[in-house]
Amino acid sequence: MGLTRDFKETVVARVERDPAFARALFDEATTLLISGEAETARLILRDLVNATLGFEQLEKLTDVPSKSLHRMLSPKGNPSMDNLAAILSAVSSNIPRARNARQRKVA
Repeated sequence: MGLTRDFKETVVARVERDPAFARALFDEATTLLISGEAETARLILRDLVNATLGFEQLEKLTDVPSKSLHRMLSPKGNPSMDNLAAILSAVSSNIPRARNARQRKVA
């Protein structure tokens, strides 16, 4: 049997070790939203929420029930603009920051 890993586990592991990847996912989700590809954007945001703050913490930050957030970020979800803005703000502020080159040399 070949080596396999669940896609979601792979995303979580990569986000944890590579903040630039997390930022790239966020940037891709926002670009997709602007380009009219909302379904794909919601799915990327859902993966990013799972890999960073989790839906329970997102609930606290947005004052929206976790179950509602799960539905909003599903393939058929339809978040309001206010909810989407709250989600984007919470996710953006919880993406790990990449260390700059100087910090990497010291560490």
